[in-house]
Amino acid sequence: MELSWSHIVIKVRDIDAMIGFYREVLGFEIADQGPLFGDSGPHIVFMSQTPDDHHQVAFAEVRQDDGESNSVDHIAFRVDSLAEVREMMDRVAQDDRVDAGAPVTHGNALSVYFKDPEGNGIEVFCDTPWHVQQPVIGPWDPAKSDAEVLRETEAQFQDKPEFQPMDDYRKAHATRYVDPSVKRSIDR
Repeated sequence: MELSWSHIVIKVRDIDAMIGFYREVLGFEIADQGPLFGDSGPHIVFMSQTPDDHHQVAFAEVRQDDGESNSVDHIAFRVDSLAEVREMMDRVAQDDRVDAGAPVTHGNALSVYFKDPEGNGIEVFCDTPWHVQQPVIGPWDPAKSDAEVLRETEAQFQDKPEFQPMDDYRKAHATRYVDPSVKRSIDR
């Protein structure tokens, strides 16, 4: 199984400063944003430089001034198939250095989240054929067939904002990442 680098989620104190820096200095654009955990909770902003990746970096406004030295929430790796996500779940479950992973779907991905031996968050996921406005979260059952998981994921998220085929989303948003004059403001 080959893991491909995907994205990083960073816990931040000043989300506006981080967004400004990543936009103005590094050339990222806002892809999505909203409150974590439904209608309430801290704000998260997803940013990318390409329509091929919904986000390459995300900022979650959850970092505290409590001496916490690690600002990384998790690192994420993409795999090619749901079978590989299941394989990773099995590997993690068999390793006595870590707790078993949790299967999660964001509508646009089917993931397993777990921690490495030092408590760093890791996500391994495969893409689904859909785009869904983020953040959203739900469960998926790794015991079910790929077809069942995809059917249930589509049913779970089809009424969410911006639900559409991923190819349509990429086509509609391709110019955002090549035209520097197209900017998106932070709406909270």
